[in-house]
Amino acid sequence: MSKVAGDPERAINGLISIAQLLEEPRLARLYTFVLREGEITIDDVVSALEIPRTTAYSDMGTLVDLGVLIRDEAKKTHTYSAIPVTLTADLDGDKYTVTPTLIEAVGRSSQDQDLALLLEKYGLGKLAAALTYVIPYADGEMSERVAARELELQYAFAIAILHALRDVVQDMDSVDPYFDDIRNARDHPAPAED
Repeated sequence: MSKVAGDPERAINGLISIAQLLEEPRLARLYTFVLREGEITIDDVVSALEIPRTTAYSDMGTLVDLGVLIRDEAKKTHTYSAIPVTLTADLDGDKYTVTPTLIEAVGRSSQDQDLALLLEKYGLGKLAAALTYVIPYADGEMSERVAARELELQYAFAIAILHALRDVVQDMDSVDPYFDDIRNARDHPAPAED
């Protein structure tokens, strides 16, 4: 039996929206761009992201339909703004919160070969885990060597991932209202193996 708190229809639709953002890097990139920029127009999107106008209209419409963007039609030129999203998954006490920072990392995979390879080869879970080590690394609380070792990837590849995600963390720290909800590897060490 499921436990219901609040509006289950809204919650499930939100889950589906976040899942789609995590599956489609182009939409993820566009969503976090709007979140970082605040109120924008289609012209802003086309100019900054260098995408065709028809693609911008289509993708912005998709994000509005998903409920993660708001279109303000009060002005002649419509403006768009993002709704910060969050989703906390709890599986037998193991919790992880998806925030716009993870969505940004997925969005950057369309522009960053290392992030794309990480997603292709190891999946979204590994990307989320990598973010937990990048936070203390970016804050100077964990050395690059330790963070790379903890990722359990080939060392040079781990370093490349740390550098790519450090930029994500630094860009999203002040924009993501749920940034503090991202699990930090320093705060939640892995359980000791027997």
